[in-house]
Amino acid sequence: MKKLMWLFVLAFPMAAQADYLDVIGFKMNPGCTMGKYQQIVQDFRDQWANARGYKVEILVPAQSSEVGMYYWVGRISNAEAFGKGLDAWMSAQSDPNSGPAMLMARFRECVTNQSRAGYITR
Repeated sequence: MKKLMWLFVLAFPMAAQADYLDVIGFKMNPGCTMGKYQQIVQDFRDQWANARGYKVEILVPAQSSEVGMYYWVGRISNAEAFGKGLDAWMSAQSDPNSGPAMLMARFRECVTNQSRAGYITR
């Protein structure tokens, strides 16, 4: 029985680690469609997020008191990884020709952020 317990402890060390969730509430700007926004999100995944282990999904309201409010839910392995990625993203904004700056310009054309929060899963 002890051997089996040690097998689980050694085989599943990530079970104790908490993911970090990046939650951004936003509204669409006039002229932006969900299809256009989803293309920007996919470009973000391809050009930035996937290489850093950052996963993103967009929550679209089916039933809500605020049907015009959408949510970006980003997930990464931990707060440290999120912080490193955010630092790199923010540093890249100073170069308007960088990939992150060009993506950010497209996001800003399409949506206006209303709120942002970070959560740790348990």
